[in-house]
This record gives sequence, structure tokens and C-alpha cells, in this order.
Amino acid sequence: MNNALIGMFVGLLLALALIAGGINGLLAALAFGAVGLILGLNRDGTVDLGALLRSRGRG
Repeated sequence: MNNALIGMFVGLLLALALIAGGINGLLAALAFGAVGLILGLNRDGTVDLGALLRSRGRG
């Protein structure tokens, strides 16, 4: 199991621990799962969040 899957499962478990039921709960669980997946992909080296979050010098 790679870090991306672990991150996704951790995000989903956190969402289930924090939110119970309803369409809002479903949407929040999907959002937490997506955040966990992105963090896992960053840890695997597939996605570079530093490059995405780095400010560009404008001038």
C-alpha cells in the first residue's frame, strides 16, 4: 500500500470521525479524502505542492 492510498484512507477516516450523516457529511468525507490523497501523492513525490504554493515573483 503506497502513501497516496494511506493518505486517502486517513482523510476518509478523519471525515467519518468528525461528521455524521447527510449529504453534507458525504461531501465533507469526499473533500477530506481528496485532501488526504493529495498529501499522500505529495509524500510519494508524484505531486509537488511546494511548486504549486510557491509565490511567483512579479514585477
